[in-house]
Amino acid sequence: MIEPIGNQYVVARPVYSANAFGEEHKKKERHHKTPLDHLKKLCGCSAQKAKKVALSLFPIASWLPAYRIKEWLLSDIVSGISTGLVAVLQGLAFALLVTIPPRYGLYAAFFPVIIYFFLGTSRHISVGPFPVLSMMVGAVVVRLTPTDNTADSAIANSTMANDSSIDEQKVMVAATVTVLSGIIQLLMGVLRLGFVVLYLSESLISGFTTAAAIHVLVSQLKFMFQLTVPAHTDPFSLFKVLESVFSQIEKTNIADLVTSLIILLVVFVVKEINQRYKAKLPVPIPIELIVTVIAAGVSYGFDFKTRFNVAVIGEMKPGFQAPITPSRQTFQDTIGDCFGIAIVAFAVAFSVASVYSLKYDYPIDGNQELIALGVSNIFSGSFRGFAASTALSRSGVQESTGGKTQIAGLISAIIVLIVIVAIGFLLEPLQKSVLAALALGNLKGMLMQFAEIRRLWRKDKYDCLIWVMTFIFAVVLGLGLGLAASVAFQLLTIVFRTQFPKCSTLANVGRSNIYKNRKDYSEIYEPEGVKIFRCPSPIYFANISFFKQKLIDAIGFRPLRILRKRNKALKKIRKLQKKGLLQVTPKGFICTVDGFKDSDEELDNDKIEELDQPINTTDLPFQIDWNANLPLNIAVPKINLHSLILDFSAVSFLDVSSMRGLKTILQEFIRIQVDVYIVGTDDDFIEKLRRCEFFDDEVKDSIFFLTIHDAVLHILMKKDYSTSKFNPSQEVEAKLDDFTINTDGGLRNRECQVRIFSRFMYT
Repeated sequence: MIEPIGNQYVVARPVYSANAFGEEHKKKERHHKTPLDHLKKLCGCSAQKAKKVALSLFPIASWLPAYRIKEWLLSDIVSGISTGLVAVLQGLAFALLVTIPPRYGLYAAFFPVIIYFFLGTSRHISVGPFPVLSMMVGAVVVRLTPTDNTADSAIANSTMANDSSIDEQKVMVAATVTVLSGIIQLLMGVLRLGFVVLYLSESLISGFTTAAAIHVLVSQLKFMFQLTVPAHTDPFSLFKVLESVFSQIEKTNIADLVTSLIILLVVFVVKEINQRYKAKLPVPIPIELIVTVIAAGVSYGFDFKTRFNVAVIGEMKPGFQAPITPSRQTFQDTIGDCFGIAIVAFAVAFSVASVYSLKYDYPIDGNQELIALGVSNIFSGSFRGFAASTALSRSGVQESTGGKTQIAGLISAIIVLIVIVAIGFLLEPLQKSVLAALALGNLKGMLMQFAEIRRLWRKDKYDCLIWVMTFIFAVVLGLGLGLAASVAFQLLTIVFRTQFPKCSTLANVGRSNIYKNRKDYSEIYEPEGVKIFRCPSPIYFANISFFKQKLIDAIGFRPLRILRKRNKALKKIRKLQKKGLLQVTPKGFICTVDGFKDSDEELDNDKIEELDQPINTTDLPFQIDWNANLPLNIAVPKINLHSLILDFSAVSFLDVSSMRGLKTILQEFIRIQVDVYIVGTDDDFIEKLRRCEFFDDEVKDSIFFLTIHDAVLHILMKKDYSTSKFNPSQEVEAKLDDFTINTDGGLRNRECQVRIFSRFMYT
């Protein structure tokens, strides 16, 4: 019964052990589905289920019929044009990160958008090249293809033919990696494995993308300085590239360097204006488009290629090339890299999609996103594109310019298509240093994530450590190995958190049924002889020893040591009693001799196994008070603990190995006459202990109570203490004479009710 009194409440109910509650409130029978039941449901077919599957596989069938043409079409067209222009430039720029000719970046900006239009569940993200993925694909391309300097001269008879052959090999590797990544994503979506993204925490993704931004920055230096830098893919490759760049810095092409610096400055300034005045600007200033048009025109008008020997995009063949067959050997060589690319692509796309789904209140499906991205990458790779996800800046443009649905994405794909088939030749005189500067201009947001360190340090030091170590791993080991090492380290931190939990000793706070860490409060109430110990993590094989040590530290003694001392003392008392040297009086023991000592041989022959057994005094005509003075100054440590409560409300599971350790701990306390109670566990926890035959004559299932307060009240009543003392304005209904204690520790008469008030006071 609950009686509300203003902002307080009064609860009147019996003191419940787990067994007592189970007797009074019978659980209903439930049918738990077997794997066969799930399989039947999965394989079952009906018209409703077929419709649901069709709508889930083709989300366009759900939102397109409800499309509001008058309200949304104009906004989607404007957004699509703006996003398409950005997609063209980013496709060209990010192709340099893959180390393939820039024109192939247009394919990566076109095919994924078309496929995602039909299969994707997000209405706002812009699918296409992403700098981190481009770097990861580029690392594989560099590792599996020869560089310009090391190519075999037998490949072709001229330098131009040689370069063309190398480019074809690079495109083949990039396309094959993209197809395999898409296949992995598709399989994961079909198998409903979208949950794997949960293993990439926000801190890990933030640290990884920041490290990737550093890699992008370093990789673009060779285009900004126009230097010949050999490719490196092994650990410490970033530092080797820097060494190569600065060792030949005197060969810098000044025209390329000046052009890229001017464009970087202009892009950063205008983007800052867009950010600061985004509420006043109808649409963001398309600075990338503006500087591209100006740079291409200036380069063509002043013939920079001939006069200053700058590197330009070069030939942009109109139209599409025939699909290619992926290389089987590349499949075998890159399976690990492709798995990492698939996971990162999905994690980035899903995280951005989640932001917009929450903002505009519509659902997204992680497994369907995997399918959409997988098919998109398969198509893109088959037509010589490279891995796609979503770029944060491009998705931001699509959303901020008024995009409502993926119609905007379709319009952006049409803009890219126009460039591919008609006007691509206009970009041929554009300097590669301009593309490099545009790629770096998109890194501001990623580099600004350095500010995350301070915020994470204030919130959670483990998350901050994950960010820092992920950044270091990705910078030093490279993106592929760095990602694997980061995930392993993150999982290791989870082990650390559970292996070394912050256990605490609880006390009553506020004289109520609330129990908190005794170190955090000054006014606390602790029943005499009772300790309440809380474990805030699962208990398993790796932390059971730590749990035991923390428990010993909290109570101040080792129960096994006390047990052995008492058994040794009991052995001496028995010898005295058998020899008639010990008499028992109402005032205590009386020994008729002045001294008694076992021989050294007898002391040494005490077997550990015997000393660890329960204390048995049934053969003695008296009971022993181990906290009293024993005869002949027999030394046994005294303890002021008679009850121990273990709060397992935060213990989610217990494995078999730790189960044995926990039982040993309980036995050690029970054998020195310390009652142990476990509170806060659910029924499945207790049922698992029963299945594993945890309980016996010593450790009984009656030790489980629903709450800490139930256990405390049970202890107070069992020890025949005054249960509570109230102020005159409070009332109590507690008949301590109405209950008896069973031998198993349970309440025989549960009609005894104790009202728990918000101002409960212990005596």
